[in-house]
Amino acid sequence: MKRILGNLERQLFAYAQMRSLSVLRSGELTGPLGISGKQERELLTRLRKAGMIAKVRRGLYLIPPRLPLGGRWSPDEALVLQTLMEDRQGRYQICGPNAFNYYGFDEQIPTRVYAYNNRISAERTVGVMVLNLIKVADRRLGDTENVPIAEDRTAVYSSRARTLIDAVYDWSRFNSLPRGFSWIQAELGSGRVSAKDLVEVTLRYGDVGTIRRIGALLGREGVEAALLRKLDRALKPTTSLVPWVPSLPKRGVTDRCWGIVWNDRESSITDPTA
Repeated sequence: MKRILGNLERQLFAYAQMRSLSVLRSGELTGPLGISGKQERELLTRLRKAGMIAKVRRGLYLIPPRLPLGGRWSPDEALVLQTLMEDRQGRYQICGPNAFNYYGFDEQIPTRVYAYNNRISAERTVGVMVLNLIKVADRRLGDTENVPIAEDRTAVYSSRARTLIDAVYDWSRFNSLPRGFSWIQAELGSGRVSAKDLVEVTLRYGDVGTIRRIGALLGREGVEAALLRKLDRALKPTTSLVPWVPSLPKRGVTDRCWGIVWNDRESSITDPTA
C-alpha cells in the first residue's frame, strides 16, 4: 500500500470485511468503532478523497471487498447502478453508447455510462466513473439482458433489439443516425435480430417518428407485409413528413406510404422510387 492507514481506517476495513459489507451508510460505524458522528464523517471523507471508497450520494458509500492495490479503488458500473437504484427503489438499464459498444455496433469505448432509469435525471460521478442517468417513464423500461460483470454480479443492459430501436428513437441524445440504420441492416442480414423482434420492440418503445423510420427501413429490406401492417396500423393518417436522417435538411424523394423524406445521398441512389 502506498498510503499508510491510520488506526480508524484499518478498523473500518476490518469491520467491512468481517461483515462482508459493500455498502455503508452514515451512522453505521459510530457503534462498532466507538466513534462520534463527526469522527465518522471525517473518516469517510478522508477515505473518499484518497480514492479508497466511493461516494454514491451524501451518506451512502461503496466499500471495496479488500484493500485496493496502490491505495485507490473505483467500483464497476453494475455495483454503482445497482446500489443507486436499490437506494431509490428504482430500476435501470444501460443503454446508448455503452450498449452500442457491447453488442459490437460501434468500436468506440464510451468515457461515461449511460443508463435509462425511472428515478433520477442527472450526471453523477462515483469514484472515477461518470454516469449519465436518463429518467424515463416506467413503461419505457424493459427488454433487457443481464450481462456478467464480475464473478457474483451482472449489469442490466438493453437487449440487442432494444438497443437498435433506441439508436433510432434517441438519435439526438446518442448521435446514432444514420449509423443506426446500417447496424439494423447488418443485424437483419446476419440473423442476429429478426424483423419480428424489431417490430415488437418498435411498437412497445418507439414513437411516431421511430415507427415511420423502422417501417420504411424494413419495407426496403423486403420484410413480409404482415409485419409491416402491424407498424402501419399503429400510425394515424397524416400528411406531415419526417426526414430519414433527422440532422439533415428535409429535401429528397418522398415515401408517402411511411411519410418519409429520403434526404441522404445513399437513399436517393438506392431507393427504387427515386
